Amino acid sequence: MAIIHHTTLKPTKLELLTTWLPTRPWYGGAEEPRLAKAGGFRLDDPRGEVGIELMVATDDAGAEPVSYLVPLTYRGAPLDGAEHALVGTMEHGVLGHRWAYDGCHDPVLVAQLWALIEGRVQAQAQSITDTVDEEVTRSYTGAGLTSTQVTAPAIDDPDGTRLAAPDGTTLRLHRVLRPAPDGASLLPEGATGHVGGAWQLPDGTRAQGLFAALHTGARD
Repeated sequence: MAIIHHTTLKPTKLELLTTWLPTRPWYGGAEEPRLAKAGGFRLDDPRGEVGIELMVATDDAGAEPVSYLVPLTYRGAPLDGAEHALVGTMEHGVLGHRWAYDGCHDPVLVAQLWALIEGRVQAQAQSITDTVDEEVTRSYTGAGLTSTQVTAPAIDDPDGTRLAAPDGTTLRLHRVLRPAPDGASLLPEGATGHVGGAWQLPDGTRAQGLFAALHTGARD
């Protein structure tokens, strides 16, 4: 169980993302984003060593606000071989120096996200310790468990991020989020699993949309 510390971060997560987001191929906003935290959820690391957060950050620097899904991991030491995925470092008021990574390149987050889709773990509230996030939805219609040994690297493109497993299963993360119509299914046609969640729009209303979709036998 992850313990949520309500303390200081220097720099803050949003300050790190302000510099990092414009370097991503799926980011389509201004050179200097104006970010606000709009939602998201956490997953527990079974070993209790890595913080796992799937944050929704909304950028209102452009003509229209855009919400982005940003999976992040927080570690007490650098992750070997993941220099390319480093978002930045920060000083945590309780835990000290922390390394923040793009979680799609962190095997701990990837394994737990797969477990969430399969129903083996539950999404946790973003800011409350030991509390299930009831707004997160998930489904899995495949036969048996998918492989958690994701050997191929995460691939970013203008449409999002792809995570491929050896059995041909591909998990696509939707980095640019779009609200779904009320009552609509979040499971895309042809998908065998999904994760959906909610976030707050700039007008104060809540939106729900697709965060990730699982496809069997597809690489794109």
